[in-house]
Amino acid sequence: MSVQFGRWNFEGQPPGPDYVEKVSAALAPYGPDSNETYSKGGVHILYRAFRTTKESHRETQPHISPSGAVITWDGRLDNRAELISELRNVLAFDSTDVAIVAAAYEKWGANFYAKLIGDWALSIWSPVDRSLLLVKDPIGTRHLYYSFDKNQVTWSTVLDPLVRFAGKTFALNEEYIAGWFSMFPAVHLTPCVGIHAVPPSSSVLLRPGKHTVSKYWDFDPTKSIRYRTDAEYEEHFRTVFAKAVQHKLRSDRPVLAELSGGRDSSSIVCMADRVIARGGAETPRLDTMSYYDDSEPNWNERPYFTKVEEKRGRTGWHIDVGLEKGPASQRRPESPNTRFVPTPGYDGRPSPQFGMCLASQGNRVVLSGMGGDETMGGVPTPTPELEDLLARAQFRGLAHQLKVWALEKRKPWLHLFWEAARGFFPPRLVGVPKYMRPVAWLQPNYVKRHWATLTGYPSRTKLFGPLPSFQDNISMVNGLRRQLARTALPFEPPFEKRYPYLDRGLLEFMFAIPREQLVRPTQRRSLMRRALVGIVPDEILNKKGKAFVARTPLVRISKEWTHWAEMTQHMVSTSLGIVDSEHFSATLQKARRGEEVPMVTLMRTIFVEEWLRNLRTLGVMNMETTPKSELILHASIRG
Repeated sequence: MSVQFGRWNFEGQPPGPDYVEKVSAALAPYGPDSNETYSKGGVHILYRAFRTTKESHRETQPHISPSGAVITWDGRLDNRAELISELRNVLAFDSTDVAIVAAAYEKWGANFYAKLIGDWALSIWSPVDRSLLLVKDPIGTRHLYYSFDKNQVTWSTVLDPLVRFAGKTFALNEEYIAGWFSMFPAVHLTPCVGIHAVPPSSSVLLRPGKHTVSKYWDFDPTKSIRYRTDAEYEEHFRTVFAKAVQHKLRSDRPVLAELSGGRDSSSIVCMADRVIARGGAETPRLDTMSYYDDSEPNWNERPYFTKVEEKRGRTGWHIDVGLEKGPASQRRPESPNTRFVPTPGYDGRPSPQFGMCLASQGNRVVLSGMGGDETMGGVPTPTPELEDLLARAQFRGLAHQLKVWALEKRKPWLHLFWEAARGFFPPRLVGVPKYMRPVAWLQPNYVKRHWATLTGYPSRTKLFGPLPSFQDNISMVNGLRRQLARTALPFEPPFEKRYPYLDRGLLEFMFAIPREQLVRPTQRRSLMRRALVGIVPDEILNKKGKAFVARTPLVRISKEWTHWAEMTQHMVSTSLGIVDSEHFSATLQKARRGEEVPMVTLMRTIFVEEWLRNLRTLGVMNMETTPKSELILHASIRG
């Protein structure tokens, strides 16, 4: 991922050279391939490239369009050929992505964003009408932050320089922290009051005295794909899945794929091999990387990723996770005095073993299976399908499906009916499921202030309009968007992560087909498993779901008990009115004894506490609660 930074002083004064030098140094680890600038009329823009495609080596950014617009682009266009065909009078077949974007802007104006398919973040400074546009792709795979006041606006791919070099301290955003105890913070939030993130599928228009956030694209609820036979759905799936993988293989260097041994990662690798064998990929080679831990009894994926390696005739890079365990005092420090880290628990630096893998093979692009479980029907629930039947008053079909699913789930049909019906009622009336409720060690007043965030931003299913299953798909995508927004930008070494299951074309197809194609009473991931027979080894397609690995954090808590016990004595999160330290200490004691506790949220609480301590040491936060005025602004952005 290339990185961009800009500052626009409304009165026309350029930033000082010391400021520019510090910002450039902060961006350097993320974009080592170039250091380019634009400076004119109070606007100063920096761009540092991280090149992953053959066309990117010919780019010069910031790019100046014929109308004088200054464009910085971090991304990959998946529909290059289509756009070049539409703009053939001004483009060549080998035009760079940023040249295509500039030509599209010149022809179609500021409403061209929806035509850009791929992973990207874009900024356009227009000196003609003195405006700044910040835009992100519909899924939100890139970061783009901004802050503004009456005198200036500053924007950046990396949050660190916006915070450290602002010349002031920031109030801590309570809602952002609340999201880490649940389903991640809302996409527009950052840890700092006064600094915002550009939401996915949205544009931000900034002028002196004006700040407008607009959504430019969304999935079409009226799109419907219906076939007569399963075979037709399977053929269509193979086509769109292959295209999704092909898009992510656009690289002038070998691509590295994460291979866990599960269906998601294995399917990506096997389909990528198929695409490469047919000459449909630009990458010269696909490598794989797999994690294992022989000391973890609940995690035995080695036989499965070995099956994929046998099929492709190549052994991948194996990383022993057990070697990376160790006392907190021996783990790599977060360097809190030099960098602002926005992500609790991870600052973007990969493990030494992973870094060695990238360096030895020359990989700059990593394929991830994130989103596969959610989009492919990995959760075997009939609720969306039953909600569709209920909303459309198809009571005969509803009665049949309730009977079939009740036998499969071994639950009373009335229980399944209530699970489907409750979604149409307000969450405050019917409550939220137990697994989504705030953990007991959060302070009551904090829970009251941030109930919606702490319960995963629940919403009521609408009886009329788009099908409930479509509404469920959008809710799922929003959850993935929040997760992507909290993914730390990699550095030391940098690399670009790509997500085949979040490909726009693939998602549009999955949202347009009947829900019964995804999940059936006797088969989760039904369409995926049927369509990939003969492509992915049968042992993987038909394997049982991976067990949740809970032993490692329990062992860590036990081995490092003195460290955790000391931490609970003077918790920053307690002083901020977030965590009840006594209750949290008691929960840690339960975990130490091997009792059942909400382990994911417990570990996140530890990460948040360590992160807050780093922020306090760094000295850029005043560690106070969010002012009401800022809460109102955030609410208006969300709306």
